[in-house]
Formats: sequence, C-alpha cells, structure tokens
Amino acid sequence: MVGNAIATKLAELGHEVRMGARDAANEKAAEWSSGASERSHGTFADAAAFGELVFNCTAGAVSLEALEQAGEEALRGKVLVDVANPLDSSGGGLPTLTVCNDDSLGEQIQRRFPETRVVKSLNTMNNQVMVDPARIPGEHDVFVCGEDAEAKEQVTELLVSFGWPRERVLDLGGIEAARGTEMYLPLWLRLWGAVGSGQLNIHVAH
Repeated sequence: MVGNAIATKLAELGHEVRMGARDAANEKAAEWSSGASERSHGTFADAAAFGELVFNCTAGAVSLEALEQAGEEALRGKVLVDVANPLDSSGGGLPTLTVCNDDSLGEQIQRRFPETRVVKSLNTMNNQVMVDPARIPGEHDVFVCGEDAEAKEQVTELLVSFGWPRERVLDLGGIEAARGTEMYLPLWLRLWGAVGSGQLNIHVAH
C-alpha cells in the first residue's frame, strides 16, 4: 500500500516511476503500471537501476533482503528514501520492533550500503497522509534524517511537492535519529486505537 501510494503520487507529479517486486511478473505491480507511459514495473534490481531516486517501501523485517536483491551497484551514489518500519507481526496482537534502542533499520541500511545516501522519512504516518498531508487539518510535521545534507534537501523538495509546507519538514540530524522515528510506531498504533482512525500525525509545538 505504501509503495502504491508513493509511486502513484510521483507519477501524478510527472515523474517516471518503476515499481519493483521480487518477481517481475508481480500482478499488483503489473496492474499499477498498465496503460500509463510514465509507469513501469520489474524486479527490485530493475527498479533500483532505473531510478535516480529510490524509495524503500518494503516490509521492514525483510528490507535488507529486498535491497540486496536490488543490488549494491544499482544503489551506489543514489538517494534512498527509507519509509519502512522494522515491525514483527508474528506474535499476535500489536506488532513489535525487530530492532530498537541502540540501532535502527535506517542505520542498518546505511551500514550495509555505505555509498548509498540513505534518508529516513515518512515512516511516522499512514500512506494516505504521506502523499496528501492536507487530509489532516491544521499544522503537523514530517521528519527527515540522514548523513548527507544534500540528499536530505532533495528529499525535502520532494516532500514539498507532495504538499508538505517546507517549515513542517523537520531535520532531525544524522541517520541515528531513525531510532526515535521507528520507535514511535508502537505509540502510533496505540493512538490509532485510541482515536479510532489512522488519519493522525504529530505536530511539534514549541
């Protein structure tokens, strides 16, 4: 759902988008790309090689595996926006985090692909809000973090094109800050239950 929402928004904004999957014949990807010249689909490796900028919208527990399939060479030097959260739903009940406290998925990706410019963003809200922040009235915020200032600025510009006011894009610093944004997910899930809707987000008042 996340990949579909972001890919659709990018295509609507005039970008050429290739959606990747494990199998190039993936039915959902084929359906998404049918009948539109700016949309295409293929394997993770196809998508990584095609894109000037890459989004990781895979399930966090298997993101490293998926990015391995994308290929280190294809990702080298590119901005990788990591939207994934390291959630484990196998235990029943609310998901738990597969990594937390002294590490994060964002950091793991950056360590494994040191020449890729990883920016963690958009992982603190549902996919509808990611690409249409006006769904929630009033001011609310989106975060970016990563080691490359130019990459963060490029992602910020993209977020502005999604409808996020520039002043509501908060730079949290290096990729280590992904620990905090990923660990927010257990609270986000509880808030969803408390308010009865996933149409919610954070506003930092100061």
